[in-house]
Amino acid sequence: MDLSVSLGPLTLKNPIMTASGCCEYGLELAEFFPLDSIGAVVVKGLSPKPRKGNPIPRIAETSSGMLNSIGLQNIGVDAFIREKLPDLLSLGATVAANIFGETIEDYVMLARFCNEAGIPALELNLSCPNVHKGGMEFGVDPDVLHEITSRCRAVYAGSLWVKLTPNITSIVPLAEAAKSAGADAVTCINTLRGMAIDIKTGKPKLHTIFGGLSGPAIKPVALRFTYEVASRVGIPVIGCGGIVRVEDIVEFLLAGATAVQVGTILFREPDCPTTLVHGLSSFMEARGLSSIHDLIGKMVRHGTP
Repeated sequence: MDLSVSLGPLTLKNPIMTASGCCEYGLELAEFFPLDSIGAVVVKGLSPKPRKGNPIPRIAETSSGMLNSIGLQNIGVDAFIREKLPDLLSLGATVAANIFGETIEDYVMLARFCNEAGIPALELNLSCPNVHKGGMEFGVDPDVLHEITSRCRAVYAGSLWVKLTPNITSIVPLAEAAKSAGADAVTCINTLRGMAIDIKTGKPKLHTIFGGLSGPAIKPVALRFTYEVASRVGIPVIGCGGIVRVEDIVEFLLAGATAVQVGTILFREPDCPTTLVHGLSSFMEARGLSSIHDLIGKMVRHGTP
């Protein structure tokens, strides 16, 4: 059974990855499954210097989902490369670093550091809705997205991905900008901006009022954006949003995703990535499929309106 997929210069043994922000730096999951059994571990967003993140409360459960406003708390790129990366590599993990900056120069510096550290994949977080500077303010402007991506491409030799925001009218111009700037893939999508209110206190459940909605509630939106990009832009898509079952993965693959990321479900089922790998293999075997490419983009290839 061939589950391998390629995202630019990087080949993954299977299309299933963790999503940034849902398993810190990935090492926490090593007690639940071998990290080398999945396509890649995407670590939480890294910034040039350590960040404390937003004040609590910053997580709230919602119907079929979760709101978060962590604010990209992290130990900084230097500490990650020094303290976390060696352990990840020793466990055989394929590492993708998600990076975040408040300026364009921040992104370029981070990309250069990751290149020098030999990190095989880099995901540009141009879509986080939970910070005041950087993130989504860069990701809604195709020209700025193009500049950041092209400048990171110039200093980073590995597989370069751009994580796109759903908080926009049309995602296609953003994907086109990423493609023309040299990105190897785009991730569809980051969280949707939302809020929740505690009716007992009459106050927002998040300190920042608004947060990013993830989980099964956003899967139809993520699926739609995946299909739009895959069918109209022609760049590899990493589907992300609400995946909890093998059937969800198959939907994303049929819609044109080359790979997928699982996130919110990790809080409830931390061993689910390998369960999904085995389930995907069984799904294909039951239907006489020998390659994952028999599924990828099938709906796009058939010209489904």
